[in-house]
Amino acid sequence: MFAAPESSRAWSVSEVNAYLKGLLESDHNLQDLWVEGEISNLSRPASGHLYFTLKDSTASIRCVMWKSRAQGVSFVLQDGVAVSAHGTLSVYEQRGQYQLYVDVLRPRGEGALYQEFQRLKTKLEAEGLFDPERKRPIPPWPRRIGIVTSATGAAFQDMRKTLYRRFPLVEILLEPTSVQGDSAPGEIVQALKRLYELKPDLILIGRGGGSIEDLWAFNDENVARTLAESPVPVISGVGHETDFTISDFVADLRAPTPTAAAELAVPDQVELRAALGEYQSRLNRIMSGVLADQRWKEETLAVQLDRLSPLGEINNGRQRLDELISRTERGIKSYLKNTREACLAIQARLFALNPEAILNRGYAIVTGEDGSAIYQVGQTGSGDRLLVRVSDGSFEVIVL
Repeated sequence: MFAAPESSRAWSVSEVNAYLKGLLESDHNLQDLWVEGEISNLSRPASGHLYFTLKDSTASIRCVMWKSRAQGVSFVLQDGVAVSAHGTLSVYEQRGQYQLYVDVLRPRGEGALYQEFQRLKTKLEAEGLFDPERKRPIPPWPRRIGIVTSATGAAFQDMRKTLYRRFPLVEILLEPTSVQGDSAPGEIVQALKRLYELKPDLILIGRGGGSIEDLWAFNDENVARTLAESPVPVISGVGHETDFTISDFVADLRAPTPTAAAELAVPDQVELRAALGEYQSRLNRIMSGVLADQRWKEETLAVQLDRLSPLGEINNGRQRLDELISRTERGIKSYLKNTREACLAIQARLFALNPEAILNRGYAIVTGEDGSAIYQVGQTGSGDRLLVRVSDGSFEVIVL
């Protein structure tokens, strides 16, 4: 049992909220409570908890469903779905707000808008507007991107900043339109048709989050059919991650948010620069390998060419020729030397045998008048005239 503060003094806000929390939690009827209503303002943060509002025609109550319980929900939760929620009623003391802490959710029919959503979805799906075969690939390098959204909304600013941050070369073609209200579907259709005439590479359509009523323009049949007629690929980014619209199903690609649509539309320049650097490094490595391989092949061919080239034989022939010339020269010199020596020896012998050589030693050569050599006394007679040759001349004598 909880204790109340003394009534004689002023209570703090925390004490009031704690007291109310104790009152609610002490009421067994409020600790085993089923509440029926239509889901609105559904939120799924990264924690995995669910936050939403249950409403009827005149009132609403905030609800919380912790992750451990939310994981057991077996049907699709989104705004407009009518449910029966079981839980305990308590006070969120920090805000002084009472809310239903839900532990069980059961579907209880569908709200009017959700029924219309399902009816149109079934109809268009039967006509093939959602077929995967109709989906076109998103161009990897779009240069002109058309955007259909509110010019004053945060969604456009987010998409614009994201596109320019990721891919500054892109050109943005904005066709402004209302994104909620009775006039929004017609304006969206006209904006799409104007973009079709401009022939961009890609179209983004979307808006920020909201209730199912706020997003209803993107569940319009005319909008869906106009999207299906698009001559270029379309990315739909309507609402938050948990929001689904007919436009998402018709588009070539669905993004969970407008910002995500912009991210999916263009490449990231940081990644491109990194990839380009990697490609350049790979190319350098490949070219270095190719050059090294070609250099090795060239050296191998040069060695083979040297082996097969006649230049080696020619050089060998030149060397043999030089050797032969040298041998011939040596042979000629030796032959000439030997011949000269032989000639000198013959010359010496001839000189020794030359009868005129003895004239220098005091001898003389005597010839008769007929020129015959006189070498015996009997060859002469008294009165014969003889010619006497000596080393420096000749003279006549008369035999007595």
